[in-house]
Amino acid sequence: MSTPQVPCAEPVTTVLTWQVRPGREAEFEEWTRGVTDCVSRFPGSQGVSWLRPEPGHRFHAVLRFADPQRLTDWLSSPERAEWHARIEGIATEVREERQSTTGMESWFRLPGTSVKAPPRWKMVLTTFLGAYPMTFLIQWLVAPATAAWPLPLRAAVFPLVLLPVLTYLVMPGLSRLLRLWLYGTPDR
Repeated sequence: MSTPQVPCAEPVTTVLTWQVRPGREAEFEEWTRGVTDCVSRFPGSQGVSWLRPEPGHRFHAVLRFADPQRLTDWLSSPERAEWHARIEGIATEVREERQSTTGMESWFRLPGTSVKAPPRWKMVLTTFLGAYPMTFLIQWLVAPATAAWPLPLRAAVFPLVLLPVLTYLVMPGLSRLLRLWLYGTPDR
């Protein structure tokens, strides 16, 4: 007997926005604990994070799934429909604010907009422009100092230094610098 093959796809992250009725926040937060427990047991789920609102009554759920199909399965599941029925009158999902990203798109999103990610070839080229100088610097400055370390420890230094620097410093700066090339003019 053979096991069904699951197609290999990129993980996906989706942000769901909820508008909570004033005075119903405690009920909503209780609901988030239950729905989070349910989705965390759903096939392909890689976790849920809830962001509390700034002043106002909007909450955001950040869902991570192994691939787009498993996210779609959750979004259309009877389990999710049942949880939605429980929240009626307390909160509603703001569907027009739903956002999903896979792979590198999160490095190229424009906060506060619904502009879609640039073509992948532009993302790859921009990432190379950011990663190459950082890789060069790490090899020049860090690699010689760690040459005597065991290989697994040396190998861990590279992503521990590179990924935070790219995510928080280099890629946001490059995205702003290359904004017109990546996204086109605002009227397009």
